[in-house]
Amino acid sequence: MEHIRTPKVEQVRLMDRFSNKSTNGTLYLTATHLIFVESSNSSSTATQEIWILHHHIASVEKLSLTTTGCPLVLQCRNFRVVRFVFPRERDCHDIYSSLQRLLRPVSYEELYAFSYNPKQNDQQREEGWQLIDLRAEYERMGVPCDQWQLTDVNRDFKVCETYPRDLYVPITASKPIIVGSSKFRSKGRFPVLTYFYQEKKAAVCRCSQPLSGFSARCLEDESMLQAISKANHNSRFVYVMDTRPKLNALANRAAGKGYENEDNYSNIRFQFVGIENIHVMRSSLQKLLEVTGTRSLTMSDYLVGLESCGWLRHIKAIVDAAVFLAQAVTVEGTSVLVHCSDGWDRTAQVCALGSLLMDPYYRTIKGFMVLIEKDWISFGHKFTDRCDQLDGDPKEVSPIFTQFLECVWQLGEQFPQAFEFSEWFLLQIHEHVHSCQYGNFLGNNERQREELQLKERTHSLWAFLLGEKQNHLNPFYNPVYNEEHPVLEPSTLPYHFKFWRNMYHQFDRSMHPDSPF
Repeated sequence: MEHIRTPKVEQVRLMDRFSNKSTNGTLYLTATHLIFVESSNSSSTATQEIWILHHHIASVEKLSLTTTGCPLVLQCRNFRVVRFVFPRERDCHDIYSSLQRLLRPVSYEELYAFSYNPKQNDQQREEGWQLIDLRAEYERMGVPCDQWQLTDVNRDFKVCETYPRDLYVPITASKPIIVGSSKFRSKGRFPVLTYFYQEKKAAVCRCSQPLSGFSARCLEDESMLQAISKANHNSRFVYVMDTRPKLNALANRAAGKGYENEDNYSNIRFQFVGIENIHVMRSSLQKLLEVTGTRSLTMSDYLVGLESCGWLRHIKAIVDAAVFLAQAVTVEGTSVLVHCSDGWDRTAQVCALGSLLMDPYYRTIKGFMVLIEKDWISFGHKFTDRCDQLDGDPKEVSPIFTQFLECVWQLGEQFPQAFEFSEWFLLQIHEHVHSCQYGNFLGNNERQREELQLKERTHSLWAFLLGEKQNHLNPFYNPVYNEEHPVLEPSTLPYHFKFWRNMYHQFDRSMHPDSPF
């Protein structure tokens, strides 16, 4: 509260950004929310209230004073854009200054999750955190088995501090091989199992780029890939999918990093995929929002803008990569090793989406939570940095997880019967990744989350969403469809990729999207 200069301003106008209509009301600033309450009128319609978490606000801009007042524009991480007009510039400046500090927390303890109290006792909170059990998930896949084992090599996060404690590796991969391989991989992120396709005994593994430079090699890393290959008797080689554009990977060689040399790895087939980096994705989203947020564009200009921002092209590239992964595993019966630079952005997108295509369980509400917990949270996608949770480096912010949710939505548009959950479920997850109301997505890796004692001090989003399960069911879902189509084979022709209006225009009342999924 010490950052709030003016807790209440009356006679504020809320402007609709597309229709220019306005609503009069009172604006309140609390320790956690900005609240706008419409002035009561004599009509029977309910008074409108808008609650915006401080942490949902990505930026706040104070515009020049006009004859009608002083405008303040809020851009939110859930793509809400709010424009207020204050009658007095002083009030506008006070709200602006307060928000500038409130939306930039400097420590985790300032985040809403540490003060949010949904009136649950300690036992209910603990049960919420116990809903997802990743050991049980690997057992569901059929692991450990005669070829794959749980290793304790990272029990104290000493081999790789951004990996989880529990890791699954080929039985023939000894600890010296694992440790040697980790030293040859960026950030120590050596190849480990993330999904096991029992029917073909084929594995999806993930890691980061090798520190190969132009000529360096590592016998332990070569042995690690040999062990992954030998764990699958149905194939004599492993696909290595580098999800980066080849030019990017070549540039990294000059910095002592790069990609695997097929001459040194006798059992691999190398495949570049070409998904762009975090900076390109951040810029693309910004351009998308500029195009779709511009009033009075002609249809022609709108379509040209949508094409030039490249956003749907990037979405297609991720789905293309997931399709390649799923076909390699389910059709060819070949194991696949996926990596990007550090193995926590594009790698997470492709592994998670590929698993979703291969396994109907992940297309259920509970299974989708398990998938996010496994491939995103436990494997160290940097949610704090990418989702701008703390006052950090803006160049680390990127909509990588948003892209994943959009890819899932695009699949739901093609296969409406295959998913138990609705579009609203995806939107709720996106909302709370950025709200910092629950502890699940705080921090950059499992080690940080343990240090923050999130399970003792915050609540789990999964418990809340499962408690509201009825609200997230897809009315078109048909479990029989998944029995008949266990592996989804989406078309990636460009015309199948649509603009997700309910994500990017969800709060615009003058827009009325109509989505079946």
